Amino acid sequence: MSHIEKISGGYVHFDIQGQSHRVYFESAGTGPVLLCLHTAGSDSRQYRGILNCTAITERFQVVCFDLPYHGKSSPPAGWQQREYQLTSQLYVDTIIGFMQAMDIERPLAMGCSIGGRVVLHLALQHPEKFRGLIGLQSGAHVNPYYNLEWLHRPDVHGGEVCAGIVSGLIGPHAAEAERWETLWHYMQGGPGVFKGDLHFYKAQGDLRALAHQIDTRKCPLHLLTGEFDYSCTPDDSRDLAQMIAGAHLKIMPGLGHFPMSEAPEEFIAHLLPVLQKFH
Repeated sequence: MSHIEKISGGYVHFDIQGQSHRVYFESAGTGPVLLCLHTAGSDSRQYRGILNCTAITERFQVVCFDLPYHGKSSPPAGWQQREYQLTSQLYVDTIIGFMQAMDIERPLAMGCSIGGRVVLHLALQHPEKFRGLIGLQSGAHVNPYYNLEWLHRPDVHGGEVCAGIVSGLIGPHAAEAERWETLWHYMQGGPGVFKGDLHFYKAQGDLRALAHQIDTRKCPLHLLTGEFDYSCTPDDSRDLAQMIAGAHLKIMPGLGHFPMSEAPEEFIAHLLPVLQKFH
């Protein structure tokens, strides 16, 4: 049976750190904005389950965008002349710039993996700009567990090695179709993009010395972490929650590092009670 999903998309032009960018976004629903941030090396297709969930879109306008270099957002002009590296400030400036360009005021922001890390930076730098923050697979840092140089080598297929590295992060109970769709997004990433994102995740975004400064009275923080994840383990999220007074943490049984794409229905069951606190 054919049908058309009630999702609209488009491009918005705005400057990031003085350089013009053309950024792709999708949205669905009405109400306060739920701004969704994708993982390293992937794109906003990870949130298709959220965009198509009427229990959410009846109460929120879900907005997702592809970071520059990702998905349908091309790199800026001159990209070939430099190595792509995502930094903490570049990430924060991109999110705030997108919000300003789209006239989004005080959204509820939700990010996974690097997105789950950057929401902590948002809480530190711009708590007044958000009605709340949701971190999926959020930790204050990550211990190195593979060599990033494998992610961008002329003798290695970039897309396949990226998918191979993250394949073990998907929960063991994920349906075959969702598992392989999640991996397909990684197989399509641009050369060196996953590596550049992980510069932020592994080297530049460590918040162990600053996380205790997050004030959840200014901006509530909820953490949702799948139990099967060796990149951000449940203990990593527990440690983070202990650093931040007032942070709320739930460990999601059976889920892995990509809950919104590997098991959308199961994840939404955990997400809805959190969203009810903001509507």
